[in-house]
Amino acid sequence: MRTQITEMFGLRVYTDRAVFIGNVDDVVLDVDQKKIDALAVGELNPEIGEVKGYTGLQIPFRIVKSVGDIVIVRHIPGLFKSPTKED
Repeated sequence: MRTQITEMFGLRVYTDRAVFIGNVDDVVLDVDQKKIDALAVGELNPEIGEVKGYTGLQIPFRIVKSVGDIVIVRHIPGLFKSPTKED
């Protein structure tokens, strides 16, 4: 996965189960290892019950699956709700 860091700002972040998390506000770098450590995500989805009240969230870059027009991260059970199915 190779992309310019500046291209990541403002991208929408979703889990691989189509749950919207928020938008990339910043990128946390590990300068010693010369790699991205985490994504700082803001404008959080208020429907994600477990993160209500927070203004931001750091998502470890190791769970990022893909970066393109959006960022897709691995779904972590219990942290993010799955989308509800309507009958």
